[in-house]
Amino acid sequence: MASLLICGFVGMFSETALNIAISNLMVVYHISAATAQWLTTGFLLTLGILMPMTGLLLQWFTTRQLFIGSLISSIAGTLIAALSLNFEMLMVARVLQAAGMGLLIPLMFNTILVVYPQEKRGAAMGFVGLVIMFAPAIGPTVAGLLIEYLTWHYIFWISLPFLVIGLLTGLKYLENVTEVTKPRIDLLSVVLSTIGFGGVVFGFSKAGEGVENWTSPAVVSSIVIGLAALLLFILRQLFMREPMMDLGVFKYPMYNVGLLMVLACMMIILSSMIILPMFLQNGMKLSAFTAGLMLLPGSALNGILSPRMGRLFDKYGPKWLVISGLVIVAIMLWLFSSMSPSSSIGFIVALHVGLMVGISMVWMPAQTNGLNQLPPELYPHGTAVMNTLQQVAGAIGTTIAIILLTSGMEKYMHESQAPTKSSEIANAMTSGSQNVFLFALIVTLISLVLSFFIRRVIVKHTVMNSIH
Repeated sequence: MASLLICGFVGMFSETALNIAISNLMVVYHISAATAQWLTTGFLLTLGILMPMTGLLLQWFTTRQLFIGSLISSIAGTLIAALSLNFEMLMVARVLQAAGMGLLIPLMFNTILVVYPQEKRGAAMGFVGLVIMFAPAIGPTVAGLLIEYLTWHYIFWISLPFLVIGLLTGLKYLENVTEVTKPRIDLLSVVLSTIGFGGVVFGFSKAGEGVENWTSPAVVSSIVIGLAALLLFILRQLFMREPMMDLGVFKYPMYNVGLLMVLACMMIILSSMIILPMFLQNGMKLSAFTAGLMLLPGSALNGILSPRMGRLFDKYGPKWLVISGLVIVAIMLWLFSSMSPSSSIGFIVALHVGLMVGISMVWMPAQTNGLNQLPPELYPHGTAVMNTLQQVAGAIGTTIAIILLTSGMEKYMHESQAPTKSSEIANAMTSGSQNVFLFALIVTLISLVLSFFIRRVIVKHTVMNSIH
C-alpha cells in the first residue's frame, strides 16, 4: 500500500501543480490560452477514455503488471515533461502521466477492497482520501514557490525521484492480490466507451473554457455524439454475457447512494475550487501565491482528517458522519454565497476549512460503504464505474461553474453604470461567484435529503487475502 500511496500522491500533485504555470507556459512557448488549456483538457480526456476500461484491465493483468505499467508511463511522462523543449513534448508528457494515473487510482481502490477485511476498509480508504485530496491541494502552492524561485521544470524534477522510489518499493514488496480471469475483450464496447466517455468529457471541458463555447459546433457535436455512443455502450453491456463494464453494480442500493454522494462531492469541490481562486485574485485583488496559501489549510486538514474519518466510519458506520458533514458543507456554502471583496481573509480561510472538513466526513465513508455492498467479482467494475463517473461529474461541475460565473458577471456589468471601473469588475466577479456557491448549495441540499437513506452495509463476502 505504501508504494501505491506514494505514487498516487505524486501523480495527483503533478496533476494540479502545472495549472498555476499555465500563464508562464503561454509566454515561454508563445501559445494562446486555448492551446495551453489542452494541458488540462488532454489530461482529463485521457482519464475519461482509460477509466472505463480499468475494470477489464484489472481482470486481464496481475496487480504487479498493472502497477509496473502505470509507473513506467508516469515516470516517462514526468521525465519528458521535465525535459520539455516545446508545447508538443509537454502535451505528450501529460498524456503519459494521465495514463499512469488512470491505471493507478483504480488499482489502489481495488487492492484495498481485496486485501482489507470490511471492518478495516474505512481507515485504508481514508489514506486514499489523503492522496486524492491533499496532494492536489498542495500542488498549486508548491508550484507557485518553485516558479517564483526556480522554473516550472522543477515541478517534475521534484516528482521524479519519488516515483522511482515508489516503483522500486513496489517491485520489492507488492504482491499479486487480484485474480486474473481474462474475460473476452469486446472491441465494439471499447470503441463505444472511448467515443462516449471521451466525447462527453471533451465537450464539457471545452465548454468550461468560457460561456461562448457552450453553443460552438465542436462542443455540441462532441456531447451529442458522446451521449449517443454512451447509450449504445450501455445497451450493449446489458445484453453481453461478459460485459466490459458490468452494470450489475447498480443493483446494489447502497452502492448507488454512495456513488451519488461521491459525484455530488466532486461537483461541489470542483465548482467551488475553480471559482474561489478566481474570486480571490480578481475580486479581492490578491496574488496567485497568496490565494494558494489561503486554500492550503482547508485542503491539508481535509487530507489529514480522511484516515480519521475512515476509522470513525469503521467504528460507527456512515449515516451520522455523512449527514453531519453535509450540514456543515451546506452552512459553509450558504456563508460563501454572501461573501464580497470586503470579506476578511480569515473569514474566507475559516469557511474553506469548514467546507473541506465537511467533505472529508462525506466522501470516503459514503464511497467505502457503497463499495462494501458489492460482491468481490464486481469490485473491478464498481471502482471503474465510480472513477469514470467522477471524471464526467468533474467536467460537468466545472462547466456549470464557469457558465454561472460568466453569466452572473455579464448580467451585473450590463446593469452597471460604470462597467470599466475596477471596483465594478470586482463586484461583477462577486455576483457571478455567489451564483456558483448557490448552485453548490442546491447540490448539497439534494444530497442531504438522500443521506437519510444511507445505512451501514454488513455483508459477509469471502475476502481473498492473497492470491499468489
